[in-house]
Amino acid sequence: MTMGKRTQAAQLEVRLLREGIIESKHQVQAVVCDNRGRVLSVAGNAETAAFVRSALKPFQALAVLTTGTLERFGLTDKDLAIICSSHKGTIEQSRQAFNILWRADVDPSALQCPVPEGKRSRLEYNCSGKHAGMLAVSRQRNWPLTSYLQRNHPVQQLILTKVAELLRMPAAEFIGARDDCGAPTYFMQLAQMASLYAQLASGSSLDMERIVRAMTHHPVMVAGEGEFDTQLMRLSEGELVSKSGAEGIQCIGRVGEGMGLAIKAMDGAKRAKYAVAIHLLKQMGWITPSMAETLSESYMSLNDFKRLDVVGELSML
Repeated sequence: MTMGKRTQAAQLEVRLLREGIIESKHQVQAVVCDNRGRVLSVAGNAETAAFVRSALKPFQALAVLTTGTLERFGLTDKDLAIICSSHKGTIEQSRQAFNILWRADVDPSALQCPVPEGKRSRLEYNCSGKHAGMLAVSRQRNWPLTSYLQRNHPVQQLILTKVAELLRMPAAEFIGARDDCGAPTYFMQLAQMASLYAQLASGSSLDMERIVRAMTHHPVMVAGEGEFDTQLMRLSEGELVSKSGAEGIQCIGRVGEGMGLAIKAMDGAKRAKYAVAIHLLKQMGWITPSMAETLSESYMSLNDFKRLDVVGELSML
């Protein structure tokens, strides 16, 4: 990871306005990197660390591509999109996760993600596609299925190795913890998250290029109707690849440009990260004013009485 001489600047503030009067505030940090890991601009501190959460999923999906699992079981880009997803558990999405298991000859009972509250099947859990992908890789390589979530399991070690290679650092230096779904997630700097998404979007790797194509061609699989990632990728028509993570994480790559944006709402607020994403994408020219207006109507105008306002800009280095 290459840092500039100055990687700290004023952070952004998201204000909730009720009929124009400030009711609440959120502090948000953001970093833009290129695909060589260089910090290009920042709001806050580029070295702020957080768990990457579900924004890691496109890189966890690399295990499916680099092991020949996709070809072995005849999986499609739509399957790849659900592997990268944090979905809503719709019938279509749950069936897509099931399709991966069916093609890999893995019984759905092998899934170890939770059953969502009020639901009946683990296939309806938002991470079921990712888990199905890990199980498919394990089937392809004849690795144990029952322990696929353990950090020392070969599929998890393979994923960690791929991420470590992308960030050019030893795998042993990563700090890991269990995500809510039971799979490992990692504690990393915002600049590292931005660098990962810059590489994802750069087009320099055929495997990552296919992941981007799958996500941008099937945005409904990645999140769902009305969800930010789906709407942004649909509006940008393949120019942006976007993936949310829990606790205020949002990562976006500019396809073909080798640039990545990572956002962290410090209090974990979902509404704050979306407001900042729209604000910064417009500032950087990654979306048009009309796209920004469309997104703002959904994610910044909360109702007739409340709206979000973002104060601050990225500082160029």
